[in-house]
Amino acid sequence: MARPLIGVYSGIDKIEQHVTLPAVFTAPIRPDVVQDVHTRMAKNKRQPYAVSKYAGHQTSAESWGTGRAVARIPRVSGGGTSRSGQGAFGNMCRKGRMFAPTKTWRRWHRRISTNQRRYALVSALAASALPSLVLARGHRIEQVPEVPLVIDNRAVDSVDKTKRAVALLKSLNAYSDVEKVKDSVALRAGKGKMRNRRYVQRRGPLVIYNQKSTVSTAFRNLPGVELVSVTRLNLMQLAPGGHLGRFCIWTRDAFERLDALYGTYRRQSSEKSDYSLPRPLMTTVDLGRIINSQEIQNAIRGKISQRRTFIRKKNPLKNFGFMVKLNPNALAVRRRILLAQERRTKQTAAKVEAKSKGLPITTDKSATARNKVAVARKKKQRKATLKFRTGLVSK
Repeated sequence: MARPLIGVYSGIDKIEQHVTLPAVFTAPIRPDVVQDVHTRMAKNKRQPYAVSKYAGHQTSAESWGTGRAVARIPRVSGGGTSRSGQGAFGNMCRKGRMFAPTKTWRRWHRRISTNQRRYALVSALAASALPSLVLARGHRIEQVPEVPLVIDNRAVDSVDKTKRAVALLKSLNAYSDVEKVKDSVALRAGKGKMRNRRYVQRRGPLVIYNQKSTVSTAFRNLPGVELVSVTRLNLMQLAPGGHLGRFCIWTRDAFERLDALYGTYRRQSSEKSDYSLPRPLMTTVDLGRIINSQEIQNAIRGKISQRRTFIRKKNPLKNFGFMVKLNPNALAVRRRILLAQERRTKQTAAKVEAKSKGLPITTDKSATARNKVAVARKKKQRKATLKFRTGLVSK
């Protein structure tokens, strides 16, 4: 939650006075907008590069064609060396060109609308006033008296050397963030070691001033510390890597100028033409607090205790119980099949026993009668069908 007043410090326990918190620190925080704008801004700093247009093609090579049981890739001509006959030109060949060689006329830069760039900037400024986001970004501000940290102009004007800048940061318990940067220096992993960027390190505090003075020369030798004018704020410094929560140290006059630069919710900016601060769409963005509030919990219905059952699909050809659910007649059909099998088994056993004893083989008269009835019924059905079909043909 935004605080109405911010202390102006000249030391850890020296509060000179209080200033009103600028309205830009209450702007909506949009990480998606910040990430998108930062990605496009980072592309605008690239330098065009390309490989030579002759690379991979500076040899005489020609395909042998078909009929020689080899690939149709162009091959180096000549003889007497191991190079002759080797594949050339292709991106899969040794000393061949790369696939889709890079060109200097590639679309390197991306356009960014001014309003979107400003939206991302004010979101980064608002995020720099939240200690939780600053801590989450990795800054050491546990002992800092207040965030955002505002320093009195007289304390800053007296800083003209690096040792005095160190003393000022130590008096505000902000020097631990610089020591974190010192401890983070390491060799770069990759070929950048050979390209004048051998070491990498973390980011430290961002000192924001109103008018350039000796403060820029005093802080510039501290590792990780960056300086910028309040009129030249940019997203690359306020949200390095697209990550919100940069630890900012403000001078008092730069802090007080923010309302004139970005305006408030009641008046437009006086230094930017026709610009108003973006308004938050929600007054309370803590959805968990809203949902769990007593008023909402009393209005909603109780928790449904019925457990949802999931029907597992089964194969009816393999699962007889599922087949019966789909076709109840399957049970009667299965019963008839089993009874018929049982009768056949008994008849076979009786025949084997009679044959072993030398007795005449007797047949089941009832079964024979049933078979005769069934055969007669089928003959009758065939005759009726044939008569019907021949009658249709004769007509």
